[in-house]
Amino acid sequence: MVKRPVRQRATRRQTAVKRPAQPPMHRTCGTMEVHNRLLELHPEYRAALGRLEMATRARIASRTAGPNRPVTIPVVVHVVYRTNVENISDQQVKSEIDALNKDYSMTNPDRSNVPAVWSGLVSDTMIRFALAKTDPNGKPTSGITRTKTTVTSFPQDDSVKSRARGGADAWPSDKYLNLWVCALGGGLLGYAQFPAGPAATDGVVILNTAFGNVGTAAPPYNLGRTATHEIGHWLNLRHIWGDTEDCTGTDFVDDTPNAQHPNYGKPTFPHVSCNNGPNGDMFMNYMDYVDDAAMIMFTNGQIVRMQATLAGPRSSLSATAEALSS
Repeated sequence: MVKRPVRQRATRRQTAVKRPAQPPMHRTCGTMEVHNRLLELHPEYRAALGRLEMATRARIASRTAGPNRPVTIPVVVHVVYRTNVENISDQQVKSEIDALNKDYSMTNPDRSNVPAVWSGLVSDTMIRFALAKTDPNGKPTSGITRTKTTVTSFPQDDSVKSRARGGADAWPSDKYLNLWVCALGGGLLGYAQFPAGPAATDGVVILNTAFGNVGTAAPPYNLGRTATHEIGHWLNLRHIWGDTEDCTGTDFVDDTPNAQHPNYGKPTFPHVSCNNGPNGDMFMNYMDYVDDAAMIMFTNGQIVRMQATLAGPRSSLSATAEALSS
């Protein structure tokens, strides 16, 4: 009897391809939770933010001129990954830097979608970003670090900023903007630390599938604008609705209309809340919660706040920028 060859079932199985986790349904930002925790843990943080607020208001009152040429902030991107797909490419990292520079210079192609009533409020922030070319020891660097971890996803407790806890230690925050890119839990897209917080945790954390605009970047957060939003916080901008539910909140900016809640998705202009008609919420602002394709602008008032931060608690970054990133 002739034996028929035994079919190996294993050959019929396809190896599962690991894909990045699906992005959250709605934009979520953990910055205010981090902020409130720091207020309780570090009394000096509260006092420093108070001083910065007074300095910002004085700058506005005196009509202090902004810089006459762009300030370039050196950036180090810490890629913290467990799987190969989480180890995003250099190309994806660089696409985020390009996106930031377009958004902060007002050269983003979709800027023409700003409603006419607010078109006069939009201008160049005079802030740019570049991957650092020199590391803290003075050695050449790509501006990208890579850290293998066993952590499946990181919460917003700053653990990703510590090598001892499975993440990557910060480079000196007085010389670099630290960006951590990782798998985030809790449905978060990212979070940032406002100025004047602890140096060891200073910086911005971004979900790896919401970083850049190529590679694993997934819609609707695939235009790099999660980092645009979170770096706005790092430069002392608040959410456009002031983080309250009853129209009493403020983002401390006079040229952004008061809004009741965050906006999500792709709203239709105008969307009225808090008696802010006829134009309604400035939901297309980078500091709202809309999809990447719907956020397209900072206002002049927001720019003043960011420039006040660069002239104050983050002035050392301006002073060392050319030496580190040119």
